[in-house]
Amino acid sequence: MRRMRSQVITVRTGSRPTVRDITSEAERFVSGAGDGLLHVFVPHATAGLAIIETGAGSDDDLLRALDDLLPTDDRWRHRHGSPGHGRDHVLPAFVPPYATLPVLDGRIQLGTWQSICLVDTNGDNPDRQVRFSFLPG
Repeated sequence: MRRMRSQVITVRTGSRPTVRDITSEAERFVSGAGDGLLHVFVPHATAGLAIIETGAGSDDDLLRALDDLLPTDDRWRHRHGSPGHGRDHVLPAFVPPYATLPVLDGRIQLGTWQSICLVDTNGDNPDRQVRFSFLPG
């Protein structure tokens, strides 16, 4: 019987909202693994994962859209942390904390311009854990 393999990495996101491409870390994890599924999970209440294009402005556009949708003002009932921090706790409803991707012959099957990105709007928590899990096919 084949077993799931799992690894946790730490990603430094800093003190301001960011979209961090973690594709290369995920690729290293599945390299040579054969066929199966890669599950990526962020065990945090204020971060998520997005499969988007990076480097052409889409990452900044995503942060801008999140600011428009979830502004950092005093409307939020969840009020601990920095001003507007309540919006960070709503983020995972729009940018989920997980993604599952097919892997064929040890390669993640992303589209040409797609990247796996950690989305973190919470400047109060500059370090994030990301769990990669591979389930062989």
